[in-house]
Order: sequence, then C-alpha cells, then structure tokens
Amino acid sequence: MTRTAWLPLRLLFALWLALAGMGATAHELSMAELNLREASRGEFVVSWGAGEKSQPAESLTPQWPAQCQSEGVLVRCGPQGLSGQLAIKGVGGKFSAVIVKIRWLDGQASTHTLSVGQPRVRLFGSADDERGMGEIAWSYTTLGIDHILTGLDHLLFVVALLFLVGFNRRLVWTITAFTVAHSLTLGLSAMGWLALRSPPVEAVIALSILLVAAEALHRRETLARRWPALVAFGFGLIHGLGFAGAIKDIGLPEQHVLLALLTFNLGVEIGQLLMVFAAWVLWRVLAKLPRLDQARTLALYAMGAVAAYWTWLRVAGLLGLLAR
Repeated sequence: MTRTAWLPLRLLFALWLALAGMGATAHELSMAELNLREASRGEFVVSWGAGEKSQPAESLTPQWPAQCQSEGVLVRCGPQGLSGQLAIKGVGGKFSAVIVKIRWLDGQASTHTLSVGQPRVRLFGSADDERGMGEIAWSYTTLGIDHILTGLDHLLFVVALLFLVGFNRRLVWTITAFTVAHSLTLGLSAMGWLALRSPPVEAVIALSILLVAAEALHRRETLARRWPALVAFGFGLIHGLGFAGAIKDIGLPEQHVLLALLTFNLGVEIGQLLMVFAAWVLWRVLAKLPRLDQARTLALYAMGAVAAYWTWLRVAGLLGLLAR
C-alpha cells in the first residue's frame, strides 16, 4: 500500500489511542468531602473524607471567614461563629468539587457543594436559611454542565446519535427522547425509588455507544434508523442511572432536594445542547470538503473501537466483582 493509502488507518489508530486513553470510566466526577462538627459554640472539629485519587488535604486548602482561626484539626471562630464566606483553594484541580458537610451544635446539618463554577459559599452561623435558592441552583447547574462536558461516554453516545440521524427534524425528537428518558431515571434514582449498581450500568452505557455507532455505519432500514427516538429513549434510561451515580457522589441539600436535582439536570441539558451546537457548526464548516463521507466512516470506526474497548474493560470488571 502507498503512504497515502495508509494515512486513514494511521488517523484511526491515533484517534482510538486518544479516546481510549481517557479511561473506561470517563464520566466520573472526582469529589472530596470536608466535614465540620461544632463541638462548642464557635469551635469546629475539621476532617477530610478519603479521596480516591489522593488525600484531599494535599491539594485543597480551606479559606475560612476572617474571624476564624485554624489550629490543626480545630477551627475557632469566636462569638460570631462560622459566618461569612468559605472558599476552597485548589478546587477544579485534582478534585472537581468539594462537599462541605456541617453538623451544628443544635444537631442540625447543612451541606454545601463548591466547584469551579461556585468556588465559595456564604455561611450564616447556623443551618437556618443558610443558602439562598439562587446559590443552590447556580451550583448544581454548573456541576451538571461540568459532568456532561467531561463525561466522554455520554458525549460519544450523543455524537453517535447525530451520525445516525443527521441534522434534520428527526434529530429534535431523538434528542428530546434521550433527555426525557435520562431525566426520568435520574430523578427516580436520586430520590431513592430506583437502585441499580454502577458496574452493570457503566457496561451498558459503553455498549450503547458501540451499537448506535454500528447502526450509523450502514444504510439499511433497521429499527434504529426508522425509530431513532425509541432507541434514544431506551438507552437514555440507562444513561440516566449513570447521571444518578454522579448525583449520589455530590450529594443533595436536605432542604432543597428537588431544586438541586432539577438544576443539575438542567446543567446536563445545557452541556448537551452546547455539544450539539458545536457539532452543527463543525458540520457546516466541513460540509463542502471532499471525502467527507470517508471521514465520517473513520470517526464511527474510531468511536466503535473505543466503545468496544470500554465495554470489554467494564464487563471484565463486573465479572471480577461477581467472582469475589
């Protein structure tokens, strides 16, 4: 074969390595947990939850309100109590977000989520009326956007749907069906009404990319081509359980569970629409280029190869858990 003939295969291999190297669990958010327990008025015992990638204390530094002084595992805030702005330096690096859990002296508890989009929180010295609804909505919306835009497996599934349907009227119904389905299972799972372990969910998510990419490669009038919205809805139910895993890791504020759930889902949809818009712009730019159909086939083979690799890894991991 000539050097030019080998070029598509080289590009395919390079794309496969780039995508597969991002990991078989590409959609996970790395979370850290900071726990504060009020031992006496204005005095708190501080501890970090265990991190999977590294110890949170190595890369995260709390920035306490001005009247608070840190002394080892104690934070003393005096008569004003823990009131004012609390920030976490380093969030967005090794850890996507930090969950701050406070147990107050009167037995009440409050939970805050800090991320790049919501890097600080306002505290008022008690659990009563601590956070405004706007703050919670903004925090969970940005977490939803971050989750979908860094969740490569979810994005690849949407891209596979774009290849299957194309940019036409049917795409609206297909994306809507996917949205309705994953919103349904996300809500049911987050509220504790539906439970399924993560390993089989992750394996089916990877398999969904492989199957839709395979359907997009041929032109036969299969069920997926005739009713892409039905296929999107079916697999969307599984993807919703994957989103629910992220919500479980992040946690929901006790007083505003529904608001946090709705705005997280809104963030997921915003991120999804941003990706679809970016794909449309790219398609308009490349539409007149020669050999575009060959590039389409190349991209689908690369996606399918990555999805097959993820499926194999996740099924192997699942079998390993079952064998224990």
